[in-house]
Parts: sequence; C-alpha cells; structure tokens
Amino acid sequence: MREAALQRLHAFLDSLRDQRNLSPLTVKHYRRDLGHFVDFCNQSGIADWHDVDAETVRAHVAQRHRRGLGGRSLQRELSALRAFFRHLLRHGEVDHNPAADVQAPKTARKLPRTLDVEQVTRLVSIPGDDPLSIRDRAILELFYSSGLRLAELVALDMRDVADMRQGRVRVTGKGRKVREVPVGRCAIAALEAWLRERQGWKKRDEDALFLSRQGRRLTPRSVQARVRHHARAQGIAGGVYPHMLRHSFASHLLESSGDLRAVQELLGHSDISTTQIYTHLDFQHLAQVYDRAHPRARKREKDS
Repeated sequence: MREAALQRLHAFLDSLRDQRNLSPLTVKHYRRDLGHFVDFCNQSGIADWHDVDAETVRAHVAQRHRRGLGGRSLQRELSALRAFFRHLLRHGEVDHNPAADVQAPKTARKLPRTLDVEQVTRLVSIPGDDPLSIRDRAILELFYSSGLRLAELVALDMRDVADMRQGRVRVTGKGRKVREVPVGRCAIAALEAWLRERQGWKKRDEDALFLSRQGRRLTPRSVQARVRHHARAQGIAGGVYPHMLRHSFASHLLESSGDLRAVQELLGHSDISTTQIYTHLDFQHLAQVYDRAHPRARKREKDS
C-alpha cells in the first residue's frame, strides 16, 4: 500500500475516535481488523484503495477462513471494511464499496453458557464482612441484577449510581450509548454496604465506583479473576466468567417474562436479533423439561 493510502486509513481511524466518539478499545479492534486487510493487499500487490474490488475482498475472506477464522469474526472484519469504504466514498476517494455485498461464511452459533438460579444465588452469597468481600458481593449482585457487560461495570463512576435508591443505575454501553437500567433491592443493599467501605480505599480525585485495594479503578482482568475465585470457592464448576452473569440475567428474565423487546432494552442491544439467542436458550430449557416430564417423550430404560 502506498503511503497516501495508509494516511487515508489513519484519517478514518481518527474519525472513529474524534467524530463518532467510539471507545479506544473499539478503535483498536477496527485498526487490527483493517490491518489484516492491508497485509493482504500488500501480499497481492494492491497499491491503493480504488484498486480493491469485490473479488479482492472475497479472496481476503477466503484466506482468513482457511486460517481458521470463524464466521462471526469474519463478519466483524467485513463490517470494518464496509465502514471504511463508506468513509472513502463520502470523501470521493473511491466510486464504490467493494465489501458491500460480500458475505462471511456462516458458522453454527454457540448458545451462551448460563448459571441456573440456584448457582447464581450461591455465587452472590459469598461469605465475609471484610471490605474485599463486601466489594465483591456488590460487583456480583450488580452484574446479575442489571445484566451489565464487564466493560460497563468497571467504567461506572459515583455519579452513575446517584439514583440507585430510586432503583436505577446509569450505564455507558457500546458506542458510548447511555442507558438507565433497573437495579434490584439485593444489589442496592450490597452497593450501599460497599459505599460505606469505599471511603477507606479511595484515593483523591478517583471517581470510579469499584476500586482496587490501591484505591484505583478496578481493571477488567481483576474482576474476571475475582469472579473465578468466588465461583471456585462456592463450588460452582465449569469456569465462571463475568459475561455468564449477563447471559444468566437475560435468560432468567426472558424465561419469566417472555418480553424479548424489554430484555433487548435492558441489555442495550441495538439489534433484536442479538437478543433472540436467549429465546433459543429458553426453548432448550423447555425441551429438557418436556423430555423429562412427558410420558410419550421419555425414552424407556429397557423394554418391560
């Protein structure tokens, strides 16, 4: 790729940060995904963006697929390419979007793993009255109470929980979209207990809700480690991680209410198709109940 072509790519990445206000992590993912396509273009002798056509994009997708990239990851890379070429079109750098009609190969969609209600209850009921246990209980309760993503939870500031006694928390989700989510009474009680302890850990000018023992904002990696630790301590097998609590929140809520649109809003999904995977989980649960309970569904152990 010529230097001028790479500069246009850098300008696009800058616009994601400065104009579209995307998070640094999202911009990093765009840079990585588009970097793979730049590498392919260099291997193919393509010097500028107007030399790219749909066959080039298909060849790139095929190469990435042969190297083991799954359908969802390829869809994400294609989405980055489409966004970049839309940017080039707006600025008159190209006359068409070569990625517009290219589709990623479909792969079977894995159902998310969830905990059942008894497992969640056991997990959030961790023992201990020390500040670390009090903080971790508040984290676990809030994950399950409000269905937060890990990045959303660690980004919470004190002002975001100002209205928690009214049963709501303000969350900044993907694309910097702000939404208000309900918070249950158990989570409110756990948060109030943590706020009493937080003062002893706080460093000056630190607004983060959840702090490390050093008084700084808790990192995602630390939260993941604490969730794993408590799951093992509570005897819950299978490698529990924060997003499993979000999946459990959505699955249990949908199972009880049947209101897919409400669950979509609570999760902050822009597309309801993303939320619909939980209907498959719900059906899977119903099918298991049916197989266990229906006299014409159960398999005989052996003929009498």
